Amino acid sequence: MGLRVISADYVFPVSGEKIRDGYVECTSKGEIVAIGKLSERHFDNVAVERYDGVLVPGFVNSHCHIELSHLKGLFKKGTGMDGFIQQINSLRTTVGHDERMGAMMEAFDDLYRQGVSGMGDISNCSESFEMKKYSPMFTRTFLEVFGTEPEDAPNIIEDVLELKKKADAFGIKAAPTPHSCYTMSPLLNRMSAVEGLKSGFISYHNQESQEEEDMLRYGTGPLAEDYRGRGTTQLPVTGGSALNYFIDNLSESVEMPISENVILVHNVATDQESIDYARKSFKNVFWAVCPLSNIFIHNELPPLNLLRANELQICIGTDSLSSNDQLSMVAEMRTIQENFSNIPFDEILAWATINGAKAIGADDTIGTLEVGKKPGVVLIENIDLDTLILNENAKSIRLI
Repeated sequence: MGLRVISADYVFPVSGEKIRDGYVECTSKGEIVAIGKLSERHFDNVAVERYDGVLVPGFVNSHCHIELSHLKGLFKKGTGMDGFIQQINSLRTTVGHDERMGAMMEAFDDLYRQGVSGMGDISNCSESFEMKKYSPMFTRTFLEVFGTEPEDAPNIIEDVLELKKKADAFGIKAAPTPHSCYTMSPLLNRMSAVEGLKSGFISYHNQESQEEEDMLRYGTGPLAEDYRGRGTTQLPVTGGSALNYFIDNLSESVEMPISENVILVHNVATDQESIDYARKSFKNVFWAVCPLSNIFIHNELPPLNLLRANELQICIGTDSLSSNDQLSMVAEMRTIQENFSNIPFDEILAWATINGAKAIGADDTIGTLEVGKKPGVVLIENIDLDTLILNENAKSIRLI
C-alpha cells in the first residue's frame, strides 16, 4: 500500500483543533490513515511532502448551477433579481450544445482541481449527468422546476420525473426540487417539494432579494410588476415573509416538522421571523450562502451575524458563472472575511466543508480530515499564518 505524508504550517482537520506543523498521512486511494503533529512522528521510507500554507479537507460547494457555465462574462451586474431573470431568459439558449458542454466540463474540472470534493448542483436538463457519473467528486443533483400556471403543474412534474429516470440510469443521486416561491404556482411548489422530499433532500432558493419579499408580503416591487406585465397568475399576498409562505404552502401536503434535509439558498433578505418559523418547521435545515453571487446581482450580502446568533447550520456555495466571475470556494471565504471580520477562519472553513457535506448527505466520507475518510486534502496558499486572513492572492490546490 503506497502512502503519502503531507505537511504544512497548519493542518485544519475541522473535526478538531488546528495542528501547528501538522501532517496528514493517506493511502494511494486517498483514505486518511493518520493525522497529527509532524515532530511527534517518525516516518521510515516515506518522503514527507512539505508545503507553505494550511491543509484542509476538500470543500463542499453546497449550491452551484454547473449547467450555466457557458454564460460567464455575459451578464450585467447590479440589475437586481428582476433584471437578472430577464438576462437568463434571453441568454441561456444562445450558445450551442458543444460550447455549453465544453464550458461545463472546464468549470467542473476546475472546481475539482481547486479541491471541491462534494457539490450540491442544480440541473434543468441532463447535460451534466455523464460527467457527474465519472467524476471522483460526490454530487447530489437537484432537478429544479419552474412554472407559474397551476394547470401546468402535473405535466411539469411528469417531465421532471422522466429527467430523474435519466439521472438514475447514470447512477447519480438526483431528485426534483422547487426553485423558489416567485417562479412557481403554489401547486407546483408543493408537488415538486413532495417529490424531492422522497429522496431525503430539497434545495430551495430562499429570500434571495428584497424584491422577492416585497412581492409576497405586499404584492409590490419589480418582480410583482414584471409578473403583472406578463399576465401570469399572481401569487397570494400574504403579509408575511417569503419563507413563511413556502412553509405554509408545503404544510398543506406534508406533515410538519419535516425531518428530511432542507437547504435554503441565499437568504439575503431573511429575518428573525423567518428563522423562527423555519426552525419550528424543519428538523434538518441548512442555510447556504453565496456571497459573490449576491454582490454580483444585488450588491448585498446575507445577514451572517443574525444566522450565527441563531446557531444555524451555515454552508457555502458559489452559485453559477452567470452570477459570478469565478467558481472558487476560497474566494467566497475571503469575501466573508472581508465583510464580516468578526467571523474566525476555522468557523468559515467548517461552513465550506463539514456543514456542506452534512447538507448533501456525504459527511460519512468527506468534510473533515479524519482517519478512515476520503475527503481530499487541499492546500490553501497565501494566508496570513498569524491572523489566518486570506489575502487577495489566496488560492486552493488539491493535493489528494
